[in-house]
Amino acid sequence: MTKIAPRAAASLLALAALLGGCSKSESPPPATRIVLVQPAASGPSTGGIYTGEIRARHEVDLAFRVGGRIATRLVDVGAEIRTGQALARLDPADLELAAAAARAQLAAAESEHATARAERVRYADLVARKFVSQAAFEAKDNAFNSTLARLEQARSQSRISGNQAAYGTLSSEFPAIVTTVLADAGQVVGAGQAVMRVARPEEKEVAIAIPESRLAELKAAKNLAVSLWADPKMILRGELRELSPAADPATRTYAARIRILNPTPEVRLGMTARVALDGAVESALLVPLGAVIDAGQGPLVRVVKDGKVATRPVKVARFREDGVELSGGLAAGEQVIISGAGRLVDGQEVEARPATTPDRQR
Repeated sequence: MTKIAPRAAASLLALAALLGGCSKSESPPPATRIVLVQPAASGPSTGGIYTGEIRARHEVDLAFRVGGRIATRLVDVGAEIRTGQALARLDPADLELAAAAARAQLAAAESEHATARAERVRYADLVARKFVSQAAFEAKDNAFNSTLARLEQARSQSRISGNQAAYGTLSSEFPAIVTTVLADAGQVVGAGQAVMRVARPEEKEVAIAIPESRLAELKAAKNLAVSLWADPKMILRGELRELSPAADPATRTYAARIRILNPTPEVRLGMTARVALDGAVESALLVPLGAVIDAGQGPLVRVVKDGKVATRPVKVARFREDGVELSGGLAAGEQVIISGAGRLVDGQEVEARPATTPDRQR
C-alpha cells in the first residue's frame, strides 16, 4: 500500500470539505403567491328581477301609399321628426304622367257628356213635335246617362290621381323618432311596403320575458320598480300594461310590457332596464361565479384571513349572470378569492390584491 505524505493528506481533506460545502447550498424560500380578492357583498335578490329593453309603446311602420322608385331619403336613424315633415320622396315622373292622363280622360268625358246633353235636348224637342219616335229619344236619353256616369268616373279618377301625386312624399302624422330605415334611395318599393319604422317617445315601457313559473307572481305584484343599467340609483315606478297570452315557441317565455310612470328625460329608447317585483329588493350575499368551487365535498369558497388561505363551505341559493347568490356559510365583507381557488390549500400564505368591482367596470 502506498503511503501518502501528511501534507498531501491535509490538502485532500481540505478539498473534500470545500466540495462538500458547495453541494449543500441552501434553496431560496418559496415566493408568496398573489391572489385577487373581492369582498362578499350584499346585492338584490333576482327572484323577482327581470332585465329588458326600453321601448316605445307605439311603434309604426311608415310606407308609401303608391309604388315607385325612391328618389331621396331625407332622414336617418335616430332623427327626431315633426308632424308632416317630409321623410322620403318617390320619383315624381310616373305620378305626374298618371295625373296628366287622368285630367285628359276627364276632359274627354266632359266633351262627350256635353254632346250627349245637346243631343238629348234636340231629340226631346223633336219627339214633342212628333218628328221622331219615342224609342229614338230614349236611346239618346240612355246615351246621355251613360256619358254622365263616365264623367263622374273620370272626375273620381282625376281626384285619385291628384292624391297619388301627393302620396309621393312620405311623412308622419305625429312627432316621433326614426328607429329603423328599411329602404333607401334608388330602391323600387310597392304600395304599402315598409320604408321606415318610427316610435312615439311620449310613452315608454320595458319589454321583458317572463318564465311560466313566474306568471302568477307578476300578476299579483302591486309595486314594480324600474331601474336603468346606466344609472342604477334612479328608481322609477312601473305597472303591467300587457302580458302575452301565449309563450314564445323558441324561448318558452311570455312577453310582457311594463309601462313606466312619469319617465324622466334620461330614459331613452334602447336602454337596458331592470324590473323588480314585490319583495325583490331583499338583499342576498353575492360572490363572483369563479369564486365557488367544488372539491368533491360540496360547494365552497376560499377566503384570505390574516394573510393565509381559509376554506368556507357555503350553501348556493342560485346561479345568476352576475354571480352566485349564497344563502349561508359566508359573512359579508370577507375577502373572497375570485379565481384560482382550486389550486390553493388551507393555511397557504398569499398576498391579497383587490380586484376591480363590477360597478367600476362600466
